[in-house]
Amino acid sequence: MIRRNERRTAPPTPLGKGPARTAGAHRRRGPSIKAIILLSLLLLLIVAAVGGILLWQRVSAFNDSVSTAPAASSALWGPLGGDERINIALFGYGGALHPSGKYLADSIQIISIDPKANKTTIIPIPRDFWIEGLPEIPDNGKINEAFAIGWQRNQVEGAARLSMKVLSKVTGLHIDHWLAIDFAGFEEMVDAMGGVQVNNPRFFRYAWTEWKYQHNDWEHSFSRGLLSLDGEQALAYARARYTSVQKESSDFARSVRQQRVLSALRAKIGTGGLGSLGPGLALMDALSGRMKTDLSAIDLYLLSSHLSPDRRIQLKEGSVLAATSNTNGQYILVVVGRSSSTDYTPLHDFLAQQLAKPFANRKQARASP
Repeated sequence: MIRRNERRTAPPTPLGKGPARTAGAHRRRGPSIKAIILLSLLLLLIVAAVGGILLWQRVSAFNDSVSTAPAASSALWGPLGGDERINIALFGYGGALHPSGKYLADSIQIISIDPKANKTTIIPIPRDFWIEGLPEIPDNGKINEAFAIGWQRNQVEGAARLSMKVLSKVTGLHIDHWLAIDFAGFEEMVDAMGGVQVNNPRFFRYAWTEWKYQHNDWEHSFSRGLLSLDGEQALAYARARYTSVQKESSDFARSVRQQRVLSALRAKIGTGGLGSLGPGLALMDALSGRMKTDLSAIDLYLLSSHLSPDRRIQLKEGSVLAATSNTNGQYILVVVGRSSSTDYTPLHDFLAQQLAKPFANRKQARASP
């Protein structure tokens, strides 16, 4: 019997059990800052790896569409750190946008890189340069015909390789590699960069046919000063030959204008890093199927830094080349001082002397004639 004033005691706690925990007495801790940082770094590495794989797949696909070289290769990496000069031929040709002369080389330029000085010289070759005595052009002809002859043998690769042989023989320079692009590719390349801006030193009108030129029937014009050009306009600016200003009517003037466009494109691409990734991908999309080369995509990236040359060597009429006409009355250019119609030694000597000269400052090198 329990008395009224006696306290009741709680039953004994079962063995192994403690008093019930109050809510919130011990909360579970979240991940530490160190764990969050490590997890973030891991995610970044995964994203970078996946992005790198996807980017490489895109670069590899581009390489397969334009190059005869494997994507994971480089023909320039070693030589650009060496001592020997590297010479690369650039060919522009009509293609579908120029049916009457679609496989004649409309533009021929040699990019000559001196790796020791890390300097680049560009040598424009006039398309009216007359070739005699070479088996590559058996019936004699202008140098731009070599591209068309080679095309008949093996399309663009045959065209480039035959033209390389001719260039090597007449200039005395070993041509190591080549790159060719048609008119449509040139237009799309400029449009992919959102157009280009070039500084045009003089106003001129132009026409596309000799008849219109002789009758002052001008089709379009380019004003003096800073020009904003889309792809079609940039191609016209680079190609215009029949102009209202004599200084703009030669192959030499055309080569200068072409270089202005290339330099503007180089500026749009940038100097590397993430800022260049977007323009670089857009450029790859534009050039897929339009450009052909024996350089890999890696080499094209390395070459892009040499599209704004430090110097130009002009094969000027009256100094190293002389104007005359062939038996058909066509305007042609031949080597000054040659001992015979098949002698190119004076041109070899001229180019060797010019390439051996020290470089002027960049401003002088880019000056227009």
